[in-house]
Amino acid sequence: MYKILVVEDDTRLNKLVTEHLQKYRYDVTYIQDFKNVDLELENSKADLILLDINLPYSDGFQLCKTFRRTSKIPVIIISSRNSGGEQIRGLELGADDYITKPFNFDFLIAKIQAAIRRVYGEYANESTIIESMGGIKLNKDTFKIHYNGIELELSKNEFKLLSILIKNENRIVSREYLLEELWDDTTFVDDNTLTVNIARIRTKLKEFGVSEVISTKWGIGYMFQCDSEQEG
Repeated sequence: MYKILVVEDDTRLNKLVTEHLQKYRYDVTYIQDFKNVDLELENSKADLILLDINLPYSDGFQLCKTFRRTSKIPVIIISSRNSGGEQIRGLELGADDYITKPFNFDFLIAKIQAAIRRVYGEYANESTIIESMGGIKLNKDTFKIHYNGIELELSKNEFKLLSILIKNENRIVSREYLLEELWDDTTFVDDNTLTVNIARIRTKLKEFGVSEVISTKWGIGYMFQCDSEQEG
């Protein structure tokens, strides 16, 4: 179930948006503390954000710009400010789309579905995104790992190692194979180097609340397993 965060101070509109999104099985939350919207966004685990521009204590444009510096989560602006210049500004600051009020709820749903398909679903670039069954995503272009709206950067070897394990999910990958794939010449590679990289990956996965997804098969290698019961 995809999580959507609504950043809108109109309580009536919040209620209507929530009702419509829940019909499509989206998990919806909305901002209540508008004095700390930036922190709410930073700590959000949403898969998509609906963002108003005219907010108490904050400017939606600036929030979008700041948020986009650290996250690639889709942002759709919903605003009564409908001039062409403001729509262009929103998109230039990092919004994925701009919907003007009043809007048709079916149109909003269509825009949300399109953004989710583009980033997480059937239109995602398969050559760029590697995804596990549990929803952990790796981006080949950025060497970043994405899960529950959080992103962390991996080293080149950490990324290559985790990519191999995810591509072979639920299968044991031998230490010899991993060493050969990560280091072309293994003659001078200490076997402990692989152990250290695995430990670093496990530590970073724990930052997502995901643990014990990489198991050690003693004397053989490693196995990556991530299902719904192991998340969080």
